[in-house]
Amino acid sequence: MDKKVYSLLGLCKRASMLSSGEFMTEKAVKNKTAKLVIVAADSSKNTKKLFNNICFTHKVKLIEFGTKEELGRAIGKDIRASICILDEGFAKAIEENTNFKT
Repeated sequence: MDKKVYSLLGLCKRASMLSSGEFMTEKAVKNKTAKLVIVAADSSKNTKKLFNNICFTHKVKLIEFGTKEELGRAIGKDIRASICILDEGFAKAIEENTNFKT
């Protein structure tokens, strides 16, 4: 199941429907273009708290998935603590392949 999610993240990146990094993810959430935020499980408590608060305030779904290294590798970048999905279809497919419950 994890392989499918990482594959979807790669496709999403190639389709330019993904933002990554703390600043860009936060910007997408505040601009209301974010459909789903993924935070790495090994992110700091402060990072998790920041995105939990921002996503709750702006009513964006948030999941904790993978490690910073795995998320970065999936999108062809260095380590990434946060990724933002900008497309509803990709967001739904990723949610279905994780154990996310609304």
